[in-house]
Parts: sequence; C-alpha cells; structure tokens
Amino acid sequence: MLEKLIIRKTLRVPAAAGAPGDGSAVARQLDAALLDAGFAASRALLSHVGALAPAPAMDLAATVVSAVRELVGDHVQHNAYFIGFPHDVPDTVEFWVERLRAAVLAGGGTALTEAQLRAAVTQGGVNLLDLPGYGTYQHTYDELLAAHDAFVGAAGDRLTVLHLGDTAEVEAQRLYLALAGGVTPLGEADLAALGELAVACLDGVQPDTVPVREHRAVLNGVRLVLGRPLVAVDTTTDVLRLACQASGGDTSLATPARFRSFRRPERRVLLAALDAVVAASPDKLGDVARYAERWKRLGERLHPHEHRQWPHAQEVFAVARGERRVPNLAGRAEAAIDAGAVAPAARVLSAAPGLLLRAADRLLRLASPAEQAAVVEQVTAALGTASGRVLCSLREHVGNRLAPASARMYANRSRRAWIGRDERPPLPAGLVAELSARLDAQIGARLPQTQRPLLVDPDVLGVALPLSGKAAEGGYAVLPRGSRAPVSGELLRFFTYWRQTSRRTDFDLSVLLLDDGYHTAGQVSWTNYHHDGIVHSGDITDAPHGATEFIDVPLTVGARYVVPQVHIYSGESFDEVAESMFGYQTRALDQRGAPFDARTVRARSDLRGPGRIALPMVFAHGAEGWQAVWLHLYLHGRASFNRVENNTFTTADRVRALMERRYLTMAYLVDLWRARAEVTVWDGRLPDEPVTFVGLEAPEGLPDGSQTYPPAEGCESAAQGGAQAGAGA
Repeated sequence: MLEKLIIRKTLRVPAAAGAPGDGSAVARQLDAALLDAGFAASRALLSHVGALAPAPAMDLAATVVSAVRELVGDHVQHNAYFIGFPHDVPDTVEFWVERLRAAVLAGGGTALTEAQLRAAVTQGGVNLLDLPGYGTYQHTYDELLAAHDAFVGAAGDRLTVLHLGDTAEVEAQRLYLALAGGVTPLGEADLAALGELAVACLDGVQPDTVPVREHRAVLNGVRLVLGRPLVAVDTTTDVLRLACQASGGDTSLATPARFRSFRRPERRVLLAALDAVVAASPDKLGDVARYAERWKRLGERLHPHEHRQWPHAQEVFAVARGERRVPNLAGRAEAAIDAGAVAPAARVLSAAPGLLLRAADRLLRLASPAEQAAVVEQVTAALGTASGRVLCSLREHVGNRLAPASARMYANRSRRAWIGRDERPPLPAGLVAELSARLDAQIGARLPQTQRPLLVDPDVLGVALPLSGKAAEGGYAVLPRGSRAPVSGELLRFFTYWRQTSRRTDFDLSVLLLDDGYHTAGQVSWTNYHHDGIVHSGDITDAPHGATEFIDVPLTVGARYVVPQVHIYSGESFDEVAESMFGYQTRALDQRGAPFDARTVRARSDLRGPGRIALPMVFAHGAEGWQAVWLHLYLHGRASFNRVENNTFTTADRVRALMERRYLTMAYLVDLWRARAEVTVWDGRLPDEPVTFVGLEAPEGLPDGSQTYPPAEGCESAAQGGAQAGAGA
C-alpha cells in the first residue's frame, strides 16, 4: 500500500477521502495504540480521524498502526529463549551441563557426576544441537509475557510524532519527486520504493532532472516495461544500467547481471536509445570497454545485427568485442600519468569534473612542485561545475589527509569493508588549508538563502552528511555511516530478529568489548552468556516462524567500545532469509516489562548485505557519555560456524578505522550557514516566530510558516547548482 510506504518514509499520514461522520472513538483508540508503539498523533491527525465516519476512520487507523509497528520492528513477536531474561539466565557451561544431563536421562542412561558432564561439554565432544530443548523455544510468546511484570513508562522513552499530510496522491507525488530528483544515491530499500512510486506517478509531474544515474535506471525500467518513452539517457552506460534494472540486476553495476530475454518492442527501445547516444556523441563509445563482457552478454539478448537501421548501436557491440578500440577519458589521463605528465593529465580530466576531483589526491601526490600549482588551479576551476556530493566527499577526504591513518578502510557500495595499510604520504598542511578553504567557499555558496532564522536541534549536529544512501540500511532512525547520536538511559538492549525462508538458519547476536587501545576486553555470545554485567538471552538455532536474540549491556560496563554484531552460524544469508533486522533499545533499570517494547526502541535497521557477519553499530564511551556510531559494515566471514571469537582482530581494525576518521557532519554545514543566516541552537522551547527547523524530526507546535529541514536536505542543498553538471562525471 502506498499509504504505508509514505508513512514509513515521511512520518506523514495521507489524508483519507472517506465519508464524514463521528470517528472520535476510533481517534481515541488510535492515540492509545500509537502510544504503545512509541508514537503520537498530532492534533491535526487526530482531528482528521475523528471527523471521518467510523468505517473509513478504522481503515485509516489500522493502516497507520500497522505502518509504524513495522517501522520499529513491533510487527513480529520477539520471544526470548530464557523466559525470565534478563534475570534467571544461567552460567553458560551450567546450562550446557543441564541439557546434557537431560539428554542422558531421556535416553535411559545413568546419571553422570557433575565433573563428568562438565568434561563432556567443555572438551568439544558434544553437539549442542543434538541436546533436547537446545536452540528452540521451550515456551510460547504469551507465556513469556505472563512471566514479566507490566512495562513501566519513563520520561526518557521515545515518542515520535506523526503528522497529517495531504491526500495519498499528493504525498506520493511529493515523495516520488524527492527520491527521483535527489542527488544522493539511494540504498536498496529506497530504490525499491522509487520503483513502486514510479508506477503510481507515471502520468503525473516528472522531475526536471534525474541527476543520479541509478535513479534514472529505475525510472526507465518502469517506462520500458510499460511502453513509455525513456528519460535522461545520455550515455551508453545508462542503457546498460537500464537493461540490468529490467533484468532484476544491480543498477550500480557493482555485480554482473543475468540478462533476461527482452520482448521485441523492448529490444527496439534499447537499441534506439543506444543509437541516439552514440550518434550525438561518438566519444561515448569510450565507456563501453569498461563493461565489455556485460555488453557482449547483452548483445546476445538484443540481437543488434538484426536491426540495420541503428548502425551506431552496432558500434557499441563492436567495441565490446574488441573489433574497434576507442580510448576513453580515464585511459588518456592514465597514459599522461605514466609518461610523468601530471598537469596534462589534470587538464584531460577537467572535461569530467567529477573524475578530476576524485583523482585530486593522487594527482597532487604525483605532481612535481612545479606542476602542483597547475593541478590546484584545474581542481579549483572544476569546483563550480562538479556535483555538490563530490565537493562534500572531497572536503571530507582532504580533512583526513594531514597524517597517515592508523589503517585505511575501503567500504564498497555493498557495505563490505577491507582494511589495508595507509602508505600514502600526507598532503602538506598549507595545501590542505588552501583546498579546504576553496571547497568551503563553494559549498557555502550553494546553501540556500533563508529569510527565517535557523533553529538547529543539537542532536542533529553529529549526523554525517548522507553522501550516499549505499552507506546505510533501511529501517527506523537509521543514520549514515559515521553518524554519532547521544545515548541516554541506564541500559542498552540489543536485539536481532530473523525468519528463515526454507532451511534451518542460525543467526547469533554477540557483543565484542574493546578497551581504549582497541584491544579485546571481553565478549558475550552464545558461548558466554555473562560478562561484566552484560547478559545474553539464550541461543536460538532455528527460526521457521521467526526468532529473536537479545543482549543487555548496563552503561556502567568498563569497556570503552561496545560492538554488537550478528554472525551467521549456519543456513541462509542476510539476503536469503525472509526477514532480518537489528536494533537497540535504551531503558531504565526499573522499567521491567517484556524483553521487547516498541516504546524503548531507538533505532532499527534491516540486515541485507553480502557478508556472513554484520557490524551495524559501535557504542563509544567518552568524556560526554555514551554515543551510538553507525558502521553499516559487513565482513565476509566463513560459509558457516562464524563466532565472535574468530574475528576479534578484523572487527577491531574496522572499528578503529571508522572511529578515527573525521566525517563531514551537519555541524560543518551549520557553521557554513552562519555566514548566510541567523543560527540558533534549539533549547527545547518553541519559538514565537516562524523558523527553519533543522533536525531529525520537527517538534509539534512550530509557528505557522515554519519549515522543517531534515539532514538529508542539507547535502541536497549543498549539491544544488552543480548537480546536473557533475552527474555525468
């Protein structure tokens, strides 16, 4: 349903067009149901529901409650292995001994001594999965709830406000234009949402420009199937992305796609688009060699030799087969670099500002003192036409180049991470200062002018600029990689939920503790239920109907870094399971209640990645208290039997690399904004006059005429003015 998608993405409820009547009783029920999930309806929303007839009011209320429960992970039952968790969780070995004793007695054997049982389970001679009752729930979810006292609300519990929106059609159109016309590449979940919206908004207003090429592929994939004209196809790679999208493949081209058989009308559209691109600019053939093998596979599906009316399209496949060589921009630049001509290489790359800026560090390192000034001038000249996302990326990069990093981390679009030594010599401090100043001036000039004062929520200042949606997961309150958020309360509770598709699957929630030097200070997992006050809820090894594991971490723990992680011990991958998620709650020690309560959920992220180990976050303790820092990383791991004990060094290396990196945050943009607007940090009191509110979510009761400005729009605004020019790079 589009309504649920809109609610999850915008926290705005589309206005219903139902018959008027007295829905006040439904409005009261909605208000109570939302409070149980940690949400509240705005006054306008409650008034709207109350003014509907009972039947449409109930339909709207059911949609709203279902959407928000899915958002925070409350749409499933989160059972725990030990019914009394976090109390009455036994020592790990004692529990294994008890399960082994039950197995011996159930098989008609004689009772063994405690020493004999302990020796059996600790010497590795026992398969825990064979023990009766191990890894499967021994009680129902209702029995779990009955075993716990009622939840006690606290002042610090989360309360997220839902606002009344326009009609579903208007809200869908608004969201469609925002996603399609954005300059930040979307993640997998948002790309899927864009495809759904593209179908619904096919006949409505279309975005003026679609700067991100993956977004173009999604839009054109819909248009290809429905027989509509393609939009914004201006490179050969655009056509390749479209073919991948239409085949259910990866539009980023990070992984090869298996092309489907295209219908004859679809083949004509794709070949005509290719022909038009090459006819308009033969130099675009230079991009073909990069994906030659994929072009050859696509040619097998399109049969270009059957369509003599598009000779330029046939040239594409001739280049792919190696029958014709066409040098591209990057190749000419590499040839110049190999010849020691760095300044000429920069001049070649200046035709594609994005490529030049991405290569700026390398060019400056290779340039002789005589050439360095020429490279800086070429880089400076490209700032005005490059996309804002590239400018912000370069600014963040330059800010980390004064000294070699302790380790250099590479994270690809699939959120897989590699670690290597940073062998690059640092850039001179004067050069870093000069480039930073020029970038600051260009980025600051692109920020919009506002006639209203800027009111900034301090919690938003640590949010990393969303330079790519690939550096985050879908979910609730999920922030880009490197973002920091304050953590309140007395207790952290992590949870992971998974539901297998067809075969037995065992996910294991674990916690690795690190000290100030990123050395291991302990762990809690299915092999160690207790450590320094931290408690594991018990090991679940089969999830045909879904399973949840929890870990409680008191914020008095002695470690500097707490690293929750999810290991695939056996079975289906994160991409194969029917559903999987990770999240964390914050609680007071006396709140009691069931292990999961939606009102205490601070964030919930999907787990969809290529590795066998997920590192969603790290929690760091510093002078200002605890902070949550988003990682969004996956480790390759083993095919099975992954455990926290086996990857302590690789995890610590990645945590250190991310924690020591200086990310560009909203605080950076706010500082630039001070030169263009009056900026005030919000103290929790509502202003008297209209403002532009910058925050994760706007408080209810802002004066009429106020504007809400979420973090994603900060990067979007910085990108305006050069996005279209830089998209081609």
